[in-house]
Amino acid sequence: MSSAPEQESVRDVRGEDGLRDGQQDGTESGSGTETGNGRKPGNGTESWNGTETGDGTEPGYDTGSGNGAAPAAGTAPVNGHRVHVPPDRPPRRAPAPDAAAAADPAAPLPVPVRPGSPQPLGARCRTGPDGVAGTNFALWAGGAESVEVCLFDDEDRETRHPLTELTHEIWHGFLPGVRPGQRYGYRVHGRWDPWTGARWNPAKLLLDPYARAVDGEFTLPAQVYGHVRDWPQQHVADTVRDDRDSAPYVPKGVVVADEAPEDGDDEWVDDRRPKTPWSDTVLYETHVRGFTMLHPDVPEELRGTYAGLAHPAAISHLTRLGVTAVELMPVHQFAHEDHLLRRGLRNYWGYNSIGYFAPHAAYAASGTRGQQVGEFKRMVRALHDAGIEVVLDVVYNHTAEASELGPTLSFRGIDNRGYYRLADGSRRYADYTGCGNTLHVVQPNVLRLITDSLRYWVTEMGVDGFRFDLAAALARSMHDVDMLSPFLAVIAQDPVLRRVKLIAEPWDVGSGGYQVGAFPPLWTEWNDRYRDTVRDFWRGAHPDVRDLGYRLSGSSDLYAWGGRRPYASVNFITSHDGFTLRDLVSYEHKHNAANGEGNRDGTDGNRSWNCGVEGETDDTAVQALRRRQLRNMITTLLLSTGVPMLVAGDEMGRTQGGNNNAYCQDNAASWVDWSLLDDPGWRALATLASRLMALRRDHPVLRRRAFFSGRPQRPDGLRDLAWFTPRGTEMTERDWYEPTPTLGMYLSGTDIPQRDPEGRPVTDDSFLAVLHTGHRPAACTLPGPPWADAYELVVDTSLEDQDGPPGTTLRAGVRLTVPERSVLLLRVVAGVTAPPTG
Repeated sequence: MSSAPEQESVRDVRGEDGLRDGQQDGTESGSGTETGNGRKPGNGTESWNGTETGDGTEPGYDTGSGNGAAPAAGTAPVNGHRVHVPPDRPPRRAPAPDAAAAADPAAPLPVPVRPGSPQPLGARCRTGPDGVAGTNFALWAGGAESVEVCLFDDEDRETRHPLTELTHEIWHGFLPGVRPGQRYGYRVHGRWDPWTGARWNPAKLLLDPYARAVDGEFTLPAQVYGHVRDWPQQHVADTVRDDRDSAPYVPKGVVVADEAPEDGDDEWVDDRRPKTPWSDTVLYETHVRGFTMLHPDVPEELRGTYAGLAHPAAISHLTRLGVTAVELMPVHQFAHEDHLLRRGLRNYWGYNSIGYFAPHAAYAASGTRGQQVGEFKRMVRALHDAGIEVVLDVVYNHTAEASELGPTLSFRGIDNRGYYRLADGSRRYADYTGCGNTLHVVQPNVLRLITDSLRYWVTEMGVDGFRFDLAAALARSMHDVDMLSPFLAVIAQDPVLRRVKLIAEPWDVGSGGYQVGAFPPLWTEWNDRYRDTVRDFWRGAHPDVRDLGYRLSGSSDLYAWGGRRPYASVNFITSHDGFTLRDLVSYEHKHNAANGEGNRDGTDGNRSWNCGVEGETDDTAVQALRRRQLRNMITTLLLSTGVPMLVAGDEMGRTQGGNNNAYCQDNAASWVDWSLLDDPGWRALATLASRLMALRRDHPVLRRRAFFSGRPQRPDGLRDLAWFTPRGTEMTERDWYEPTPTLGMYLSGTDIPQRDPEGRPVTDDSFLAVLHTGHRPAACTLPGPPWADAYELVVDTSLEDQDGPPGTTLRAGVRLTVPERSVLLLRVVAGVTAPPTG
């Protein structure tokens, strides 16, 4: 790796008089030396009040040669400094053209900064040995030259305090009198040399990576960029430093009190955890804001908040439905992307984190000066009291600072080279996430940040697990995905984290990033193979059913290694990405115009079928078919071995109008529409989902902890799993490769290889599920002895009314007419004589 030519330091250093080096009475002296392209910067005098130079060009801005070329090598006057400009490099700084930057820096408080402690990182309230209360500030900034902690009062007046102590790359100090609710940020000084990855810029106020609460929102004007965002030569814009103060435009961290455990119980969080086993888990992916924004029984002032999700009206739906865990879309503090704000949109999903310890402030009803922390905890407590676990969707693979052309909000300004993966040490980022940057998880202090954050959310906030967005990016060592990577190794040995639910989205966008089935035994994975196979089957794209057999029975072809279990697979048909379940049967093409990208965003591979009409229709036959298809898919999901995940609103027919990438739709298109439950058809769908979850809860054969063996369990040849053709015969190898719209799956409840809490062997009923995706009814023969003497019909998805089981009893061996596009679930009934039915 070649190093860049040495350049004169142009750090923004203020003396005791508040002026920058080389600045006198508000002006900076220039030499009048010509730039490499022959353009003179006026009279050589630059004004900090934004006045232009004599030739009409802005001071310090190289205007290029007129053809867009970078300035030639030479000496350029930039902010009063003679700066060597290597070939193809612009000046490294630009002056502040607005009056805000001309203001004197805030004077430090008369209270001296005490040495404090390098541990723990962040801002923590403490009482010193002399009994003086205050706050200890500690920031890892490996390559920085100096650090200031900046305090803001209610009028946004700033006072700066240098942290003079440096211990193992951690800058720290104790400020007496600083109490909970105090807003703060950091200014970090160091070299500006983007060509080698150094991007320190003390003009930018930086959010503490360990801030436990954040007050305010990022609006992303040009002032929050460390470089000149609108530099005319965009290919090198990120190399020209912007010295305008960003403090008026960015949110601040908030000092949060360390709360005493409630009721004097140090283990109150752990004691209230439902601790649902993986095999019994039913996940419900939802959004804190979207779940209650339209809920009529949640008070208006609580809608869209943590308190709203904790409201009894919201929780009662979850308990009636029967889910055991909510998987909350990102609740870490996040920022909205600039391109969305310019179009009048916002990031609704939240996969753009900037504060890994702070609950997103906009979801708080009680306030943002630390109150959001307590409100989040109360939400977790309310869900736990209802027997519902809380799993967080976390985004540690990238941050909201985007590419090198993105804003400087926190990590980039603290230590760009330490926090981010750079492309071979250059100014560019290695982007394995598709979001412009990738956190450098191999770096010990970045890995510490992530694990400290995870432990904080478990031990102090009470959550029960995590779903890791683009987890393959976290599993990369230097370049390749490595299942022995530092991140996975640290998680495996951590006494706190190895005990909680860990879910991987097992891919990223980089080379070799698709890792479904490859994560270690501690991990459960989103199984996109399940999603694609079930979608294909129910839309009639079924060249054979071999893959479907694997997906229904736990995906042993992917996970039966290294001691992994069927619950290594999170089975899902829809997620926040893509169509809702209703849109999956209503649209074949995406309709994303509202996103403002000309319908170019979002996938074109939806694997959907619109039942004959694109979009909404008044055709009652099409409407009935679509509802039947939804019943088929929900039934398939909840009868499959593994961990089912349902998306909020899918149980009641929520639609996004065909938008398969609604990440920026913070409106009714994304929110759960509770009025759907007033429609008998959609209410019946929710009833069916609830019945199936109860059935799953009551029957361990539907939630096995071990894979099926397929071997005989008794002398009569009965096996734990068997597959049948419509003829009532067992599937042969040839049958698996024959196109067929019908598959029978027999689940034996005899001798399930697991024990109950008292150590007794688990036995259960046996079931036969018949899945038929044909557009005409099919005649199927029910398997006879030893499989069954008779069957009771438990579920029939062809029926609109799903209030209770059909209750029909059928004798084994009879021919049964299976309705078109339907699922029948039959329970084996021993010793019952039933009349022939066919």
